[in-house]
Order: sequence, then C-alpha cells, then structure tokens
Amino acid sequence: MTHTEDRAAVQVVGLLLAAGGGRRLGGHPKALLEHRGRPLVEHAVEVLRTAGCARVHVVLGAACDAVRERARLEGCVIVTNPEWEQGMGTSLRAGLGSLAGTGARAAVAFLVDQPGIGPEAVARVLTAYEDESSLVCAAYDGVRGHPVLFGAAHWEGIAATATGDRGARAYLKEHEEAITLVECGDVARPFDIDTPEDLAHLE
Repeated sequence: MTHTEDRAAVQVVGLLLAAGGGRRLGGHPKALLEHRGRPLVEHAVEVLRTAGCARVHVVLGAACDAVRERARLEGCVIVTNPEWEQGMGTSLRAGLGSLAGTGARAAVAFLVDQPGIGPEAVARVLTAYEDESSLVCAAYDGVRGHPVLFGAAHWEGIAATATGDRGARAYLKEHEEAITLVECGDVARPFDIDTPEDLAHLE
C-alpha cells in the first residue's frame, strides 16, 4: 500500500446510499436485491472495503429492519433515513451528517444499485484524494458518473443543495471547475438497477 492509499484508507469514509424502495421494481428494496448469492447492500460494502475504505457508513431507508436482519453489515455504521421516500438527496444529507465528529476528511459516495462498478473504479477515485478540498468523480468515456468523492470542505454546501433524486448534481454543476475526473470506463459499467429489465444485470 502506498502512502497515498494508506492516507485515503484512514481519512476517506465509504458512504453507501442504500435507502431506495425500488418503486419501479414493484417495491422491492434495492438493498435486498440478490447479487452473487447475497443482498446487493452486502456486495456494495465489500466493494468499498476492497477498494480501500477502512470505514463504511450505510444509509438505509426502505425496509430498514429487514435489511438489518438479512444483510451482514458488521463493522458498518448504519444510518437510518426516515425521509428516504423524498429521494436520494435526503440520504446523502443523512450520510454526510453521520460523519460529523468522526475525523473523516472526505467521503466517497457509492450507490447500492450500480453493481457494475467494482473496487477497481472506487480505488481509482480514492487515489485522486488529496485533502478536504478534493472533489473527484469517476468518468465513463469522459462523462461524469459515480462514485464521487467529496472532501469535507464541500459537505455543508452539498447538504444545503441536495434535494429530491438529484443528490449532489446541482452542487457539482456549480463547482465543475474544481472536479477531478478519473476515467473508469475500462474497468466498470455504470448501469443502474431501476426497472425489471435491469434485473438481468444481477448475477
């Protein structure tokens, strides 16, 4: 492990957004969709840890009690978002709020419904971390995508603008010149699991 990787492991927290109710999937919570023999939320936690996140905060919402029962999330900080039905923005705010006082200097936000993004892409984004002013996005053929690393200097601004399903989109658009893009199109596929047709991507 290089010095940069070591620093990122200590200072950057994995922030897994896994509160979605799967409305277009017939109300099946995304966290509990099965992928490679286990719940999607469990798979996503392992991706973050394999990439180098020593600490992982998991934001739950839909069927949070069932997720806690069925998924192995030992060692994670579980954050419950009672407002999850209002969109991903509320989960991002809840997750960032849970980092107060932890000593974290950045968070890498990861979506539970993107199983085509593995540890290689997350690790590339982590490698671009420098300090709490860092703002890093994975890119796919030059187009900005997930995961996204937010230095702590940006958390307050993101929380103030995160609404509905837009998450940090408005903040990132305002601060485009500050974003470091890290190409990940050769190691990941950024599809979402949103509709019944998308379930074909699960293994």
